[in-house]
Amino acid sequence: MDKTHNEKLAEELVATGDYKVIKRFEPVGFYNEKATGDIKIGIYLDTETTGMDADDDEIIELALVPFEFDKEGNIYRILPAYNAFQDPGLPIPEIITQITGITDDMVKGQSIDLEQVSKMLSEAVIVIAHNARFDRPFVENLLSDFNDIAWACSIADIEWNKEGFEGVKLEFLAYKFGFFYEGHRATIDCQAGIEILSRKFPKSGKPVLSNLLTSARRTDIRLWAEGAPFDRKDVLKKRGYRWSPGEKGKRKAWYKDLSEDELEEEMKYLNDSIYPRAVGVLPTDKFNAKIRYSKRL
Repeated sequence: MDKTHNEKLAEELVATGDYKVIKRFEPVGFYNEKATGDIKIGIYLDTETTGMDADDDEIIELALVPFEFDKEGNIYRILPAYNAFQDPGLPIPEIITQITGITDDMVKGQSIDLEQVSKMLSEAVIVIAHNARFDRPFVENLLSDFNDIAWACSIADIEWNKEGFEGVKLEFLAYKFGFFYEGHRATIDCQAGIEILSRKFPKSGKPVLSNLLTSARRTDIRLWAEGAPFDRKDVLKKRGYRWSPGEKGKRKAWYKDLSEDELEEEMKYLNDSIYPRAVGVLPTDKFNAKIRYSKRL
């Protein structure tokens, strides 16, 4: 059967109301014709690694897919991608090979071209990753240029829940937007991520990338619940606080990242519900997209 016939069959199935048809993802070269306004370059990035800890594990594959966009969140051309393997200098854990399909033979003697990566970053204004909290520390260990560019996360910086999405895994989001792809390889994950950013939310009709860019431009406050009673740790964790063990000169305390307009209410909550007596002002750190998700924060 040819492609046109298959599409007609799919339309007929959907029209019955009893079927939902999703299509295999095919990467494209552009989404919109060239605009006359201010066009910037973003990079969608993905890594495959030997494990979850950027201090102990290594990158085994890196992909960067640059794309043109404007401030309204419209995506234009997809620029030439960069993809490379990196020999971690130790055997790849079997579970990682099962997940990614990357073997020791594939990475043996391979290395990432840091000059090429640096050049691509110099032409971009933002790096986007699906779980930037994971990817950014790994690539900062690889190249210091990743320290100096704005970052955004296509999980945390998009209002998926508000827009009616029950999950945030890339494959699940693809399914909700009507397509599927073979995941867990760096370049295709990036291309699928850009495809999702190019869409509009089914609920509000707003561009997905526009929502991400608005979030990325914000200034956050990290509130430290220093000296919080030990017996309140489960309450803090349930409210979204994370624990910092105090390594490398950082504070040893529970903390939570908030928008500036949430700070006053959260301070009141801590004074009313966590501390046995009012503590007044607690330590805070202010940060933006240049350091958000960084291992330095």
